[in-house]
Amino acid sequence: MLKLTYTESSFDLECVTLSLEEWVAKRVILALRVGQGLCIEPTTASFLLPVDLPGVEVLRAEVKRDDREIIALCTCDAEYMEVTLRGSWLSASSKDSVGVFVTTMSDRAEFFLHKLWQEAQSCASVMSE
Repeated sequence: MLKLTYTESSFDLECVTLSLEEWVAKRVILALRVGQGLCIEPTTASFLLPVDLPGVEVLRAEVKRDDREIIALCTCDAEYMEVTLRGSWLSASSKDSVGVFVTTMSDRAEFFLHKLWQEAQSCASVMSE
């Protein structure tokens, strides 16, 4: 499962070994125990990856191979492509911009997308220094 955590100033992408159903069930139980509202709704989430990142072509091939249409790629400009994922948004309310987006696809696709995202983050860190 891929988990994207959105905060007020950034987001983080991580691979989680629990199934989507297990993770959501644990999150619901946590919300019940602490008395917090929880909204869960199907939606999409997007982020950018550099088009010149090594492995982007492998990602494109993986997207073509998977017919479930969970992931879509769209070239934005000469430097970036947008990765759009279908999944579920969990937050305190349906209008909240802070929360967690979760989705599941093949283990290979999840692992590979996570590695590309990590590589993009390390490239961005080097460029900002």
